[in-house]
Amino acid sequence: MDTPIGIGDIGILLPDRFVTPAELAEAEQLDSGQREFVERTGIRTVGVLDEEARILAARAVRTLVEDTGADPDVLVLAAPRSPDVLLGSDVAAVQAAAGLRRAFGFTVDGLGCVGSSAAWALGADLLRADPSRSSVVIAHASRPTGPDRVRFPVTVVGDGACAMTLVPGGRPVLRAHRAEMDGQFHDLFRVDYKAGPAYEWREVCDNVDEYQFKLALHSRDRLKRLVDQVLVDAGVDADRVEATLMQNVTAGAFDFYESLLSLDINDVCRENLRRYGHLGAMDVVLNLRDLLAGGDLARGDLVLVLNNSQVAAWAVTLWEV
Repeated sequence: MDTPIGIGDIGILLPDRFVTPAELAEAEQLDSGQREFVERTGIRTVGVLDEEARILAARAVRTLVEDTGADPDVLVLAAPRSPDVLLGSDVAAVQAAAGLRRAFGFTVDGLGCVGSSAAWALGADLLRADPSRSSVVIAHASRPTGPDRVRFPVTVVGDGACAMTLVPGGRPVLRAHRAEMDGQFHDLFRVDYKAGPAYEWREVCDNVDEYQFKLALHSRDRLKRLVDQVLVDAGVDADRVEATLMQNVTAGAFDFYESLLSLDINDVCRENLRRYGHLGAMDVVLNLRDLLAGGDLARGDLVLVLNNSQVAAWAVTLWEV
């Protein structure tokens, strides 16, 4: 297929109810170091929803399909932090609840926040591979793994869901994409879900220093290399990039990557972090939607989207408005 692949539409589902980190149920159990971390995240509120992740993802997809008339050939679910059921199929539940009678669905799992970036790259490849396909819909819902929203030393989790279609001839156009992973960090974070009921689930970081220093330096080097490769792939210089986005984890993370990569992270990321907290693989979709809606970009402008996760995986995508 010679027609460029781009975004058809983006749909976002966000809560009406918000709480401050100090109002979270686990706030009283945090030690002084954890409380100080939460205060430094830059997160002022997180949104709260009651439904399971698969229900939220289905709502986002159904609303997008109904509003746009899309009839996707493929559904790609960027996996939630934990499945709602074992042995069942969250992506099948989303397909059914969203009314996607003909869409073949599958899940991109094990990549954390990078799942959305991997999903849109795979979706574009599927459209290029088969000209009979007209659209791919990508979905994700953010919910905490257990009862706690504070993920020390990472972030504070909020709730939400997103859906996004990829179509031939859509805009922004996916100009270039690169991704890498490093399996040595696969068990740096974990929830031992077999040890007790869901209300006792607690995320454990085996080595905080390894996350904050070793993985951070890996991320700096990987993302710098991926940015350089993506720009070469697209045949453009860095000064052509009008805006840079990334996932919303902490205010310090924005400062870290701005300094080390010499990139200005767009303020839409900071604003969404302050209001919604961390929304997992949905962050970059929300940030891209809000950047495009802001009206500051013109046709042909380039947007760089960085994404990384603690598993560890990294992705960089260049979009042309």
